[in-house]
Amino acid sequence: MDIGKPRKLGKTIDEIEEGESLSVTESIEDNQLLLYLGLTNDANPLYVQHDYARQTAYERPIVPSIMLMGIVTSAISKHLPGPGSHVVNFSVNFVEPVYHYETLTFDFEVIKVDKMKDVITISVEAVNTENDRVLDAVVMVQPPILIEESEETNE
Repeated sequence: MDIGKPRKLGKTIDEIEEGESLSVTESIEDNQLLLYLGLTNDANPLYVQHDYARQTAYERPIVPSIMLMGIVTSAISKHLPGPGSHVVNFSVNFVEPVYHYETLTFDFEVIKVDKMKDVITISVEAVNTENDRVLDAVVMVQPPILIEESEETNE
């Protein structure tokens, strides 16, 4: 990925309609967990230590909640509304624990388009392969906004 390279932006507020949806499937792998733990310096034994986790109600290591939030925000940045969008509010409920190596399906739906505030509201639900709901979220997102260049800068 070339960081300085211009990219196509996602949908603007005028291009988004209530009811638009997206489905994303992600598998939680060791490399993702290790990157998260290294990046955040999070040494919670519940995330990596099998001996400790066996002594808890979870019985085995679980995936950090913030990683699941990262999957949600990444899908918003990549797909709906897409590049250039900005999450301004995030409300999430972690319904069930997510374990290492699980595959999750995240379903996104635009439930409100507020052109006055230039924000859309997206409902998110994630389920595991047994179709158990593991996450519910409501995310407010500002779609990409470009400030029109003035004629002076075009000369």
